[in-house]
Formats: sequence, C-alpha cells, structure tokens
Amino acid sequence: MPYARISQARKKTVGSRQTLRAVERGQAKVVFVAADAESRITNPIVQAATARGVAVKVVPSMKELGRACGIEVSCASAAVLED
Repeated sequence: MPYARISQARKKTVGSRQTLRAVERGQAKVVFVAADAESRITNPIVQAATARGVAVKVVPSMKELGRACGIEVSCASAAVLED
C-alpha cells in the first residue's frame, strides 16, 4: 500500500502550502503527491523536493491520500517529517 508510510508517520504535513514550506525548510523526509491533483499545485512541490534531494512518491488518488493522512477531505500533497 503506497499510503502506509504517511498514515503511520508521527509527524507529517498535510496540504500543499504546508508541504512546500516543510520541503523549503529541509524538514521533509518523503513527499507524497496525488496523481489526480492539478499540476500547477504539485509541480512547485515536486521541483523543490527534487532540488533538495527529497524522495517524491506519486500516489493515485487525492481522496485516498487525504484519508491516509487522517482527514475527511481530499489532499493534493503531504510529507513525512519524521518516521
């Protein structure tokens, strides 16, 4: 299951703004991006993560990513801050 790491993480960010901020601050260990999210939202996150050497995992669904993060709404991106 591609969502196992994010759902089990003790510290994580949920949402595009928080995820981008965590990547820029060097806090993100792994970034999850939903394949069905708009590229104008996810591209800056992927570019920032790639530039900083942070692993990017593409998951199929915004809805499932939100559920894995423990929220009731869809989520375009999230990041694990520590395991």
